[in-house]
Amino acid sequence: MSFPIRAITLDLDDTLWPFAPIGERIERVLDEWMREHSPQTAARFPVAEMRALRDRVFAENRHLIHDLGALRRLSLQRALLESGGDPALADAAYAAFYAARNQVDCYPDSIDALARIAAHLPVAALTNGNADLEVIGLSGHFRFQLGAREHGAAKPQASIFHAACERLGVAPAEVLHVGDDVEMDVVGAARAGLRTCWINRDGRHWPHDDPQPDLHFDNLAALADWLDAHAHHHPSIAAA
Repeated sequence: MSFPIRAITLDLDDTLWPFAPIGERIERVLDEWMREHSPQTAARFPVAEMRALRDRVFAENRHLIHDLGALRRLSLQRALLESGGDPALADAAYAAFYAARNQVDCYPDSIDALARIAAHLPVAALTNGNADLEVIGLSGHFRFQLGAREHGAAKPQASIFHAACERLGVAPAEVLHVGDDVEMDVVGAARAGLRTCWINRDGRHWPHDDPQPDLHFDNLAALADWLDAHAHHHPSIAAA
């Protein structure tokens, strides 16, 4: 398949790095932090109970689904209050969470592939999560990072895709959105009028008759290869 592309928007969690190890680290770090700074909270909310509380807070505050940081702060405040801890500790607990959240281990192909992709086209990070590319050390590959909290709405809402396209100065039909999530990334971007690339690292079957992803690879290196191969055919790729 061949079509002109002038820019790329790229998902982060489970596209550049796996999120599951980050989630496990966050739970461990918060539990250790609470054991040191608010033992009654750690006793009342060990890892499994803290996870259940987080899920309840998320479910009760769907209006904040675009702001995962705010939801996490609410969870920590609730845990401290319900355990008889000091709610003023919530900010420090959040800082411990955020440091752990930004300790990422990229997929083996990701960093080299990202550099190759960014050499062809302007790349913008488009995420519902709260990772910070500056802290992680990858911001140099991106024109900008647009998060759901900053925008005020999360993928798969069309507005966040359109906001990224506007900042890139490129029409949606000439932007390729790259991500792992079927609904939030591929279906959402397609319905917003973007081209789509599904990064399917675990061999899932595409569940929809329509829309279909324009491109489908099992890693980012394969997308970089595709861009290399098509740079000679599309000046918009070659000259970016």
